[in-house]
Amino acid sequence: MIAAALMTAAVLASAAGAPAPTGGETGLTKAEAAAGWKLYSGANATSMWRSYKGQGFPTKGWKADKGEMSLGKGGGGGDIITEAQFADFEMQWNFKLGEKANSGVMFRVAETNGATYETGPEYQLLEDISFGAKPTDPHSCAALYDLYSPAEGKVLKPAGQWNEGRIYLHSGLLQHWLNGKKVVETRLYDASGKPTEEWSKKIAGSKFKDWKGFGVLPKGHIAIQDHGDTDLALKDVKIRDLSTPDAKAVAIFNGKDLSGLKPFLPQGKAEDVWQIKDGVLICKGNPVGYLRTEKDYTNFVLTLEWRFDPSKGAGNSGVLLRAVGEDKVWPKSVEAQLQSGAAGDFWNIGEYAMKADASRTKGRNTKRDPAAGEVERPLGEWNRYEIICDGGTIVLKVNGVEVNRATDVAVTPGKICFQSEGAEIHFRNINLVPLD
Repeated sequence: MIAAALMTAAVLASAAGAPAPTGGETGLTKAEAAAGWKLYSGANATSMWRSYKGQGFPTKGWKADKGEMSLGKGGGGGDIITEAQFADFEMQWNFKLGEKANSGVMFRVAETNGATYETGPEYQLLEDISFGAKPTDPHSCAALYDLYSPAEGKVLKPAGQWNEGRIYLHSGLLQHWLNGKKVVETRLYDASGKPTEEWSKKIAGSKFKDWKGFGVLPKGHIAIQDHGDTDLALKDVKIRDLSTPDAKAVAIFNGKDLSGLKPFLPQGKAEDVWQIKDGVLICKGNPVGYLRTEKDYTNFVLTLEWRFDPSKGAGNSGVLLRAVGEDKVWPKSVEAQLQSGAAGDFWNIGEYAMKADASRTKGRNTKRDPAAGEVERPLGEWNRYEIICDGGTIVLKVNGVEVNRATDVAVTPGKICFQSEGAEIHFRNINLVPLD
């Protein structure tokens, strides 16, 4: 069922005081590179993009200079597409529109039809003011073009000023963000990867209904449109593949057995709690305890997916980070909470050295930032956790949204633990990319 387009507040600001690029690619921090981001602008632009149905970066129209990609009035370069193809992905970029600028970012594009937009749904890039477009028009900036309108309260900066765009597509869930606010949210595909009934009806009721392959392809290129007489500039264009683990990733759970993991249960047996079915790690929740890594990890990007069984109701669990000392309930650590309705909270266990937002901290608990809005999916749907432990900083992201951040955290090698805490919870795709 399609989730209503909701506008939520910005992800926590992270640009201020960001460390200098130290990753494998210019313009990326080490943590960004480990999280799978690749830079698609600046010096990388001409090797990461090429002409639609062509070879190489356009020799006219488009320019790649001084960290930007730009398209001047008169165009002539045509649409450009990524060399790579993506199923699930996240893209973020800064863009600046001239007056009467009209362009768009298409995704899951195939080179089978006459134009990119004939297969790829579009994040609209339009200078609303000079076109006289209402902010909530389905053809206005950040709309899912002609299909879903942006939410009320959208903020688009005037022509000549930089804006921030973001597309998040994961497990069928699509989000459009503009200047830190979510303006479109909808579900395109169900758990099997098939178009949802509502998405199919949307297409059938639109001008795209007779366009073969529109909006239903399992993967494809990302495209940027040359709409003709448009002044468009883009910078800090970053894309990451959310379907395939990074080549440097360590599979904490291999989907088959508990290799590399050690159960700790003061009472009961491991087989009473932990089961594996179809690549999913099922934790029954009782007896209380945890499954921990055999190795210690200090600095890393950890990603995992989790869900609760809707027939059994909301539940509780957590991921313990840099756990040290003897096995017990619970070891000294920083907990990234998984409790329903509170995923993204911090719990400080054993007086672990750390600092968090004082306005959201009570005792050992630091609530996730309420400005991030409701980030969890309904019971039964898969959620994605991204946990970045980088020196003295730990960042928690739930379904692509940063919801909490701790600083001055003790930099101590420790175990990663997955709690059994009274409720059945399912895990899959647990992967770690070391930063050391």
